[in-house]
Amino acid sequence: MGMAAAPLIVSLLYCTVLAVHASHVVYPELQSLEATEVDKELRTGYHFQPPKHWINDPNGPMYYKGLYHLFYQYNPKGAVWGNIIWAHSVSTDLIDWVALEPGIYPSKPFDINGCWSGSATILPNGVPVIMYTGIDPKERQVQNVAYPANLSDPFLRKWVKPDYNPIINPDHGINASAFRDPTTAWYGPDGHWRLVVGSKENMRGIAVLYRSRDFRRWIKAHHSLHAGLTGMWECPDFYPVAVAGGRRHHQSGVDTAELHDSTVAAEVKYVLKVSLDVTRYEYYTIGWYDHAKDRYTPDLDFPDNDYGLRYDYGDFYASKSFFDPVKKRRVLWGWANESDTVPDDRNKGWAGIQAIPRKIFLSRSGRQLIQWPVEEIKSLRAKHVNVSNKAVKGGDYFKVGGFKSVQSDVEAAFMIKNLEKAEKFNASWRTDAQGLCKKLNSHVKGGVGPFGLWLLASDDLKERTAVFFRVFKNNDTSYVVLMCNDPTRSSFESQIYRPTFAGFVNIDITKTKKIALRTLIDHSVVESFGAGGKTCILTRVYPRKAVGDNAHLFVFNNGESDIKLTNLRAWEMKTPTMNKRLGQ
Repeated sequence: MGMAAAPLIVSLLYCTVLAVHASHVVYPELQSLEATEVDKELRTGYHFQPPKHWINDPNGPMYYKGLYHLFYQYNPKGAVWGNIIWAHSVSTDLIDWVALEPGIYPSKPFDINGCWSGSATILPNGVPVIMYTGIDPKERQVQNVAYPANLSDPFLRKWVKPDYNPIINPDHGINASAFRDPTTAWYGPDGHWRLVVGSKENMRGIAVLYRSRDFRRWIKAHHSLHAGLTGMWECPDFYPVAVAGGRRHHQSGVDTAELHDSTVAAEVKYVLKVSLDVTRYEYYTIGWYDHAKDRYTPDLDFPDNDYGLRYDYGDFYASKSFFDPVKKRRVLWGWANESDTVPDDRNKGWAGIQAIPRKIFLSRSGRQLIQWPVEEIKSLRAKHVNVSNKAVKGGDYFKVGGFKSVQSDVEAAFMIKNLEKAEKFNASWRTDAQGLCKKLNSHVKGGVGPFGLWLLASDDLKERTAVFFRVFKNNDTSYVVLMCNDPTRSSFESQIYRPTFAGFVNIDITKTKKIALRTLIDHSVVESFGAGGKTCILTRVYPRKAVGDNAHLFVFNNGESDIKLTNLRAWEMKTPTMNKRLGQ
């Protein structure tokens, strides 16, 4: 269950009556102030969002009878968190979406005070089941199940909540105020179902493990699936990934339904992702799962703390993945909150988007996950421009014209002329890429870099967002590559939260001296994928001048070493159908 990421100081200036629920800042007097107008200037064109109001966590994504389904946390009455229901949309291609009636909403004692996040599981007979967290009259977080009212309806418009809910209560030893977000269930070779619920014990985050024979009566295991000293674990996700060298391609997804097959189980590793309530970031580990002991053990290379690997080093939270049986891939959804102010959101009439769905798989080396926008997004590409083999000397920049960049897809490849000018890397920086980017941002001249793109930029460059790389010398033979999204000059608006986001890129830059960047630009969101999806960063920005036709794209180099833009391809992106009501 994600929370508003905008600074609390700004929020407190606006409202004095506050409460905190599930880590969300709550504004009781604003929860039901319905938006009468919607500001479209900063509204995204091809990212998932409803016509108006607040959204947060993606819930229960699945594929059923020819349709992709996405549920999500939604306030139907206002542009701040509150009145949360499971809104429901469907698509044939993950790009064009149709809005349906709400899927799940408070209606029974076991969820009368809220229907919070959860997951979908497809049973062996093809029946989809939703597991979700309900808030009961005692304000306890309990786990409930819901079934489709009509299995012949591919839209799954109506859901039935059995009266035997809740199926999992917070029993002795469980913190009833920190017990939420059940995972997709998996079926073991012993004939038992399993699932995990996020929780905590003091500062120990816990993936609480439950087992069931019939999907109705669930018993807590004597031990957790895993735990870590990182604070509350929200929105856990646990799933298999194919390893290189197996019978299936390592980029292929693996369905949790296959894991009772011992042959399949031997050719996979496992991912445990958790959303950290304390820091508002997510991290993941990759490791092994012992079916007999029900124990997950991360590989030694993966720190089991908030310095570990992340899906995304920016504004990306409460993510949820699902297996796509049609294209044999695992697809990842993630929520990107606003980073402007609560008054801004009220004036816009909307808050929150979902990131572009990403295909996610294990790298060939097995050292990290790779993410890439789903291939269907290319269907939106329209007018195209291309720049090739253009040298960019230190201190130079140039404008990429001939297209509208405010809603675009940009792929660029850079070659470094001379690595010898790289600055010396300090080992203490390894655990704080974001702090390093804040210190050495795009305005600070370097040796090799910063170089990359200025986007959503005004003609005079007084407003601009930078996406860039910077290379450091680790020793005489190895180098460290830093990737940053720097929005510090993205807007004239002074109260907007503008953090730099950064991650290190796991590549050997000495081999080719090349690095690739793909950036999806969509009015108020910038999604960047470095080195083919090894490092991903999403940033929210709110320009006041660089909007519409006044938003431009530049290539820049603020380092001593010259670089070459070996190729840049950019496309204007069409606007898909986005959450019109069925029949409109």
